[in-house]
Amino acid sequence: MQKGKTVTTPLPPGLKFSTDSGGTLPSPSKYRRLIGRLLYLGFTRPDICHTAQQLSQFVQHPCKEHWDAAMHLVRYLKNSPSTGLYFPSNNDLKLKAFCDADWAACQITRRSLTGYCIFLRSSLVSWKTKKQTTVSRSSAETEYRSMATTICEITWVVYILKDLGVEVPVPVPFFCDNKMALHITTNPVFHERTKHLEIDCHIVRDKYKEGLILPTYLVSKQQIADLFTKPLSGVPCLHLRAKLVLIVLN
Repeated sequence: MQKGKTVTTPLPPGLKFSTDSGGTLPSPSKYRRLIGRLLYLGFTRPDICHTAQQLSQFVQHPCKEHWDAAMHLVRYLKNSPSTGLYFPSNNDLKLKAFCDADWAACQITRRSLTGYCIFLRSSLVSWKTKKQTTVSRSSAETEYRSMATTICEITWVVYILKDLGVEVPVPVPFFCDNKMALHITTNPVFHERTKHLEIDCHIVRDKYKEGLILPTYLVSKQQIADLFTKPLSGVPCLHLRAKLVLIVLN
């Protein structure tokens, strides 16, 4: 691996995993150890969060395709070994959040992926890639569930900052690239098509009515949370990664 060619993206664009990707590796424990290390590294490298989460689903029965993808991620890390998060001392204490989703992303269960990132001014303070617990029937439903998850995290971050004596300006700008999901948030009427979303609707709408969040539309090309839901090609990946404010630390 020391002489391996470096790559510029954590995963090849469009790559989807399944459980029947060839025979099981002869030494699954080697794969498990590697994935454990990559997940740990993800605490300071948010740009690998999505890839590490995807690969961690196959630790019980990893195949050659999964191992090759893990090696691709290692080559990506080799390209920027001293990169980390940057927290400038002159930041003002304003939160902003981005959320996205990938509808029916899992090839096995057809459950969708939630991805979000929360910034304190320009500093990234919280992020996650998470498989949703239920199957969604539309992309709008998927995005709305992602919004509910993100808002719960925003609420927690605000509480933590208040415990530290920091008053956070509200409403918190909350960026989403799905117009239908934003419409559901600001429309107080429950339609037949959204009854099954009632719990998530209450979470999102309550926080909107309380003035905690300011739902805002953002074009997909500027949606930073895309990094946490799908593998991107070189230019979009580098463009959005730059917005995470990762810098070379040495």
